[in-house]
Amino acid sequence: MSAGGGGSPASGSQQVGAGAGGRQPQPALEWKFSQVFGERAAGEEVQEVDIISAIEFDKSGEHLATGDRGGRVVLFERTDSREQRARRELERADSVGPRHPEYRYSTEFQSHEPEFDYLKSLEIEEKINKIRWCQTANGARLLLSTNDKTIKLWKVAEKKLKNVSNLNLDPAVRLGNGSSVSSSPVLGPRGFTPRLSMNGGAVPRPPLLGSDFDFPPGGIPSLHLPLVVWSNETALVARCRRVYANAHAYHINSVSNNSDCETFISADDLRVNLWNLEVSDQSFNIVDIKPVNMEDLTEVITSAEFHPTHCNVLAYSSSKGSIRLIDMRQSALCDRHSKLFEESEPPGTRSFFTEIIASISDIKFARGGRYILSRDYMTLKLWDINMEAAPVATFRVHEYLRPKLCDLYENDSIFDKFECCLSGDGERVATGSYSNVFRVFGAMPGSEEASTLEASKTPNRRLVPPPSRPGSRLANLARGRLGGSESPGTEMNGGAYDFTSKLLHLAWHPMSNVIACAASNSLYMYYA
Repeated sequence: MSAGGGGSPASGSQQVGAGAGGRQPQPALEWKFSQVFGERAAGEEVQEVDIISAIEFDKSGEHLATGDRGGRVVLFERTDSREQRARRELERADSVGPRHPEYRYSTEFQSHEPEFDYLKSLEIEEKINKIRWCQTANGARLLLSTNDKTIKLWKVAEKKLKNVSNLNLDPAVRLGNGSSVSSSPVLGPRGFTPRLSMNGGAVPRPPLLGSDFDFPPGGIPSLHLPLVVWSNETALVARCRRVYANAHAYHINSVSNNSDCETFISADDLRVNLWNLEVSDQSFNIVDIKPVNMEDLTEVITSAEFHPTHCNVLAYSSSKGSIRLIDMRQSALCDRHSKLFEESEPPGTRSFFTEIIASISDIKFARGGRYILSRDYMTLKLWDINMEAAPVATFRVHEYLRPKLCDLYENDSIFDKFECCLSGDGERVATGSYSNVFRVFGAMPGSEEASTLEASKTPNRRLVPPPSRPGSRLANLARGRLGGSESPGTEMNGGAYDFTSKLLHLAWHPMSNVIACAASNSLYMYYA
């Protein structure tokens, strides 16, 4: 089953999708705008450090985390399912039927700082490459975040804020320097609440000392200790529990938690390491594709993911467009794969760009682990782990770019790494494209669903693919300048495709039809 660039399935035999099992394809979803965080005002310049570089829902979908190029992690929590809503809001919800998930800003913290490797004379960016939620413990939220070299385990939990008053003096006392103590209370974040004594009476509020206060000779007889400490507010506090460092010579591109809730893997260009969450100074190298002579290197690891239920199985993809499934029970060093998923090239189709666009930028297991979704530059492919010869479905994301590969290569856009995601039921897949557009495809056999949506408050402003003929230079396309009689891709409103705006990161809610996607520094959420 293939979906063309315009949204219509190409002719060919019908294949089994992720939702196989005799079910019929569902009707196409109607996507609507839900929320936006960090919306950019007209003419506002976006700072590089504010651009979102990672998005991840937790397994319940109650929490959402984003990371940016400035090394910060921002957490959001779902609010519509809580019991803290007002009666009026509950009545309104009952009258209009079930509401879509709504989220609110929860907290943020600085996960990584810029560093410098003096041995290699290299700057290490603080940019967050991946975020992964871990199993929760005692109501606290645990998550892993990584930049190019260092992985950190963070614990985010509610903590009571303690406020300490100044000296507990009698407001009526006159000090030796002629000044008196102010009777104004020391206010915490939400004001001061007087304590109650054991017999129910109120204890006088502690006074605030002026900046010119001096202790008189001989001290102050009315001074009472201990000081007043009270706590009337809670806040989310992030604390770094573990730092997993010095294990990767190349940039980390993937982090994935194991279903045993005890271990995780991290992958760079040539190696995959296995960690225990409780041990930060030791890891096990389970995949190593580094050749003895680096001149013999033909491919690199691009993404790695643990199987969602089998703790001994994981998959990793390569720049040659292949996916390898490995079983850690076979040997300590998994240099031999259990299965290899690779699509053979049609004869006579190989070109200079063939290997570049075949490089897989992201892989995801479906929830049950039967299917693997992969994203290369031009397509999404759905693989059945029991069928290695070819994908069971191929979805063409932006086929209109094929005549422009030379321009994209000169502009380095051909090396953009787009992520992919699946719905919780496995019936739909999604990925991003240019002009801040993302596409949703039906994965069921016979499904013709192929929606194109823009990351804006009007997501259904669809793009019309351009004619497949040579276009103008990419730099001119990005600026909206046309050359000669060549016509670039046009939107329904007549604008040009914007190759400088790219939607690289997105995530699908594990329980609902909700998609979160990053357009520059803005987080857009849609529901169906």
